[in-house]
Amino acid sequence: MSPAKSLNGDLKIISGSSNPELSGEISEYLKVPLSEISISKFADSETHVQIEESVRGKDVYIIQPTCPPVNENLMELLITVDACRRASARQITAVVPYYGYARQDHKSTGREPISAKLVADLIATSGADRVVSVDLHAAAIQGFFNIPMDHLTAVPILAGYFKKKEFKNAVIVAPDAGRAKLAEKYTDILQLPLAVMAKRRKGTGGKDLQLYNIMGEVKGKTAIVIDDVITSGSITQHAEMLIEAGAEEVYLAITHAILADKAIERLKSPVVKALITTNTVKIPKEKLAGGKVKILSIAPMLGQVIQYIHQNKSVSQVFLKEKIVFPV
Repeated sequence: MSPAKSLNGDLKIISGSSNPELSGEISEYLKVPLSEISISKFADSETHVQIEESVRGKDVYIIQPTCPPVNENLMELLITVDACRRASARQITAVVPYYGYARQDHKSTGREPISAKLVADLIATSGADRVVSVDLHAAAIQGFFNIPMDHLTAVPILAGYFKKKEFKNAVIVAPDAGRAKLAEKYTDILQLPLAVMAKRRKGTGGKDLQLYNIMGEVKGKTAIVIDDVITSGSITQHAEMLIEAGAEEVYLAITHAILADKAIERLKSPVVKALITTNTVKIPKEKLAGGKVKILSIAPMLGQVIQYIHQNKSVSQVFLKEKIVFPV
């Protein structure tokens, strides 16, 4: 992806506080400086936002993944959108690389909310005209929005890492049946076979994980396990099962690295060769698991998508050369 040559002064990029490094990379790619913004807390912990330059009549892009602390970052996004709306921005696009609450996309038992839909309503109500996100936990979340929603994928970026490494005796592994479609995108790019693991989640919120089968040949192969998000690191159980089934080594290719709870400790297990991920969320140095976590930048892709939206071009053109077709 080549850097944007020129964009007119109608485009404004505003960075939230959740991932300023990513915002800076996007700004550098587009050659558009970040707009001045002041984000602070009142004594009672309320968030206050002040846009410190005019956005009247401008095309504004607010970059704010709603990663942990999810509620604070979500509220900051909503307040920033509202501030831009009240400042008479022409169009407001919420660029939310990681969409918090995406796992709560349906009711798994009685008397539960569908929080992913609630968040979609909140973003639209705050004044956003469009939303951009990457590798949603469920593609159906696009339908939760009553405003345009661009669902991007980091598959070409992550698959590109393995393409450069030229892994020949490898297999793409979907950690469950629900990720088989995402795994197929990797197999199309890398021309590798596919294996699918069967798992069952029990308990409140599906916290208890049970693995019981592997469909496909993994013996003697390098297994590349794909997924959209790694939070607590329970996916290392998949790696253990693959090694027990005869896999030579296991790589993880996961878009969003939340890495909470015991994730880093689990990633240090010898069954995991490396975690290949993106910078949709900020990953502190202490979470790099001794060099096992390799971060690829998603900024050029997001920068090109912002450029295409601003110039009224088709966003899908970004992915067609990789033969990636929406939805993921």
